[in-house]
Amino acid sequence: MSFDDEIELEHLLFFDRKCRTCGKIKNLLDDYYLTRKNRGTLPSSYSYECKECTIERIKSKKKKDLSWEYPDW
Repeated sequence: MSFDDEIELEHLLFFDRKCRTCGKIKNLLDDYYLTRKNRGTLPSSYSYECKECTIERIKSKKKKDLSWEYPDW
């Protein structure tokens, strides 16, 4: 039995990551967004903020005041 037979891809890659916002450990491939689509599927291509926290951050930063009116010339 050789050394190459014992090592699998799962041993080299981390599939869980701790979210920097909520602090929960979640699955990297299912619960995190890719930072750029052309970077591939390497673990370093995924963000450090989970999808749920990203959605909440975007919703909270969204502009709430929509009372803009057309200028009266």
